[in-house]
Amino acid sequence: MELILASASPRRRELLELAGCDFSVRVSAVDEDSCDSRPEIMVRDLSGKKALSVANDICREQVPGDKEDKIVLGSDTVVACGGEILGKPEDEEDARRMLSMLSGATHQVYTGVTLVAIRQGEIFEKTTFTECTDVVMRELSGEEIEAYIRTGEPMDKAGAYGIQGKAAVFVSGIRGDYYNVVGLPLCATITEVRKLERKMNYE
Repeated sequence: MELILASASPRRRELLELAGCDFSVRVSAVDEDSCDSRPEIMVRDLSGKKALSVANDICREQVPGDKEDKIVLGSDTVVACGGEILGKPEDEEDARRMLSMLSGATHQVYTGVTLVAIRQGEIFEKTTFTECTDVVMRELSGEEIEAYIRTGEPMDKAGAYGIQGKAAVFVSGIRGDYYNVVGLPLCATITEVRKLERKMNYE
């Protein structure tokens, strides 16, 4: 069984490696826009687009004689605070705005995960789920926000912070899966991969 990560995210790669998974990476070229503004629906939609795009490419490129089953993993993560979805900041001013909004507040991190199983060059099954984690951030001073922005770390992170990086000292608590905040709900993802593997082996 071959596992294929449909994402360029280094954090998701690191998490799958942490779980001891053997996998390859094939980045999806889909437009990361969703027609729904609700975060839990948006991440499901985008994770599905990524996984299906890569799965369809694999099916079209099927090599004769290649009968190995495959599972494509697509994922998308967003930060939501006060009803607003916070993606990656456009610039330093946008990062400043996001961090000021998160300061002293509880926000949510949503990740959608889609798994597409491929058997003998055809899509066998698709499953999607969403994980939500509450993150509590302490009050941040203006000086702390400016110092953090100067590190450059916020610029490629949803919500303008990385819980696994220098922003760890800003987070006073979480309710839910820590790894979901990093970028992939590891326990739920591996559980679903194993379930899908068993189903493919017995059907």
